[in-house]
Amino acid sequence: MIRHIVFFSVPEGGDADAVETGLSMLTENPHASVLEIGRNTRSDLYDEQVDFVVYGEFEDEAALAAYRAHPIYQKSTATVRPLREMRMAADYDTDKAVKTSRYVG
Repeated sequence: MIRHIVFFSVPEGGDADAVETGLSMLTENPHASVLEIGRNTRSDLYDEQVDFVVYGEFEDEAALAAYRAHPIYQKSTATVRPLREMRMAADYDTDKAVKTSRYVG
């Protein structure tokens, strides 16, 4: 399974509700097994730059590619891009993820 995590920030004075609405379109994309849009609770002690998180799970790389090629993704991107400030994304294969400590000490 592939996990897809994207962080967004909204510029000061920007329209966070419009960004959330634009991102919410992604939940209609049929290629994700799980797709969630969350507002940052700002509970982290060190960083408050992130306003939204998009979290998705995909069966495999092909499903993630189909998600990105889907018209809903294109529409969401066109809506959100001019409203957001920062976008940072990461994808990883859960089968290759470290799941136990490697710490020796």
